[in-house]
Amino acid sequence: MPVLSRRWTIAPPVPAEVELELQGYSPVLRQILYQRGYRTHREAQDFLEARPPGDNDPYHIKGIPEAVDRIAQAITDRELIAVYGDYDADGVTATALLTLALEELGAEVRPYIPNRFDDGYGLSNEGLSELKAEGVELVISVDCGIRSLAEAEHAREIGLDLIISDHHHPGNAVPQALSVINPKQPGDEYPEKNLAGVGLAYKLAEAMFGPEDMPVESYLDLVALGTVSDLAPLVGENRTLVRRGLDYLRRPTRQGVMSLIGAAGLAPGNLNASHIGFALGPRLNAAGRIDSAKAALDLLTSRDLNQAGILAQQLDNQNRDRQRRTLETLLKAEEMALRDNPEALLLFAADPDFNHGVVGLAASRLTEKHYRPAIVAKIDLEKNETRGSCRSIPEFHITEALDQCADLLVKHGGHAAAAGFTVRNEQLYDLIKRLQELTEQQLGGLDLRPTLPADIEIPLFDLKPEILKDLKQLEPTGQENRRAVFVSRGLRVTRKNQVGNDAAHLKMEVTDGRITYSAIAFQQGHWFDQMPERIDLMYYYEENEYNGRSTLQLNIIDLKSTGAADD
Repeated sequence: MPVLSRRWTIAPPVPAEVELELQGYSPVLRQILYQRGYRTHREAQDFLEARPPGDNDPYHIKGIPEAVDRIAQAITDRELIAVYGDYDADGVTATALLTLALEELGAEVRPYIPNRFDDGYGLSNEGLSELKAEGVELVISVDCGIRSLAEAEHAREIGLDLIISDHHHPGNAVPQALSVINPKQPGDEYPEKNLAGVGLAYKLAEAMFGPEDMPVESYLDLVALGTVSDLAPLVGENRTLVRRGLDYLRRPTRQGVMSLIGAAGLAPGNLNASHIGFALGPRLNAAGRIDSAKAALDLLTSRDLNQAGILAQQLDNQNRDRQRRTLETLLKAEEMALRDNPEALLLFAADPDFNHGVVGLAASRLTEKHYRPAIVAKIDLEKNETRGSCRSIPEFHITEALDQCADLLVKHGGHAAAAGFTVRNEQLYDLIKRLQELTEQQLGGLDLRPTLPADIEIPLFDLKPEILKDLKQLEPTGQENRRAVFVSRGLRVTRKNQVGNDAAHLKMEVTDGRITYSAIAFQQGHWFDQMPERIDLMYYYEENEYNGRSTLQLNIIDLKSTGAADD
């Protein structure tokens, strides 16, 4: 398949009235702030300083007052509490946070995370029964449970009190539990609807400790790890929590976190959200993708230097294994998805040999490469069921699509851009047929190309190092608060060479005739043999640190021949 073409959109200039409001900031920062919706000096200041929103009292989240009362009773009565989490980085950090917080409050507590391969996602009757048999009297779910109606009923039947804490979208009904904590549920008026699972666990811990006790602040390193790893929007309260959490990560005191940072080869003092997203988060996720998430949980709760070092190295090894398996699954899934119809609107591949731990990553890569919704699934012949992971594009809400197929599914859930499901094998192709019909209805006739937005067009000569100080104020950047994107035109390539495995990347030097910059274009090695004489670049402006040496570089998002239309 040819390289996917992309639309460029260049942001309009700042209107005069907004220029006046933001006159205290540099022209580049004014432009970036305007594009992010900050029109007044107060709005800009609140954003840049990551000030917490006005209403962030955890007691204003529906379900938290009842949960705190029941937990206090359990602590007083010495009841055994279980924290029931999920096996991804968000679930593991949430489980670690709430377990450690309850221990600090004197609770009898044990963490429980199901195995991805044996138990599947979320609450299960078997897991709840196992906990009941061990003497657990109260279960608190984190990052799962909002669609577990039958499991909540089972907990009630066996005499197990259940508090559900979950940030995923509810279904048509909310489980009948002792307390349900989810800002997205009907009747919840808490303004921040996009907390990650670990963010909700933090709010519950904040309520348990009370406004006068600040030990809960020390758990913000876990909040930052889980929130960024789960691709939660880095605006609003999430931005506040992650900004403060990064301060703790840069001065780590948790032994497991220190070992994790070391295994990733990072320097704590320079950590940012990108390091979480591309280095720390994948290592935490690798444990649950390859084997059991217990190693990741044990790492985050370990106080032993030797144990933490061994566990961090184990996660590093598992992450390498995960990368290898992901590539193998991606190549096979891509061939299967495009074999019969290279123009398919829905990319689908299912196979008994796929590893369930990496199918979501393969689906994500397919969506990134082809800009289509993608489903990669593992067929389990023994259990007679298929478990799939879905990734999607802004034009197609994948969880709403699965909702329209609920009669065919054993269970499902997720977000607009990512979801998972379980289906009986005999219903699999009915499900895919219906999803294909839905994609045809919603996407048929659309010009499906990714749109790449740029904040500012700037001559290369005007790209000064001082701009980096402005860019640092945007941190943490990530979901819904992307890094600032620049465009410079009419550049000439003075040097280029292919680098990386299979010459996948392109290292260059570019000039406008007055100044020369080094540049790196990841996954764009194909330009080596077809480089235009003059090019326009869309890029991130960044400081690159390598072998203790710091240099300025352009991290190229896309390039095209000068004069070619942006659209």
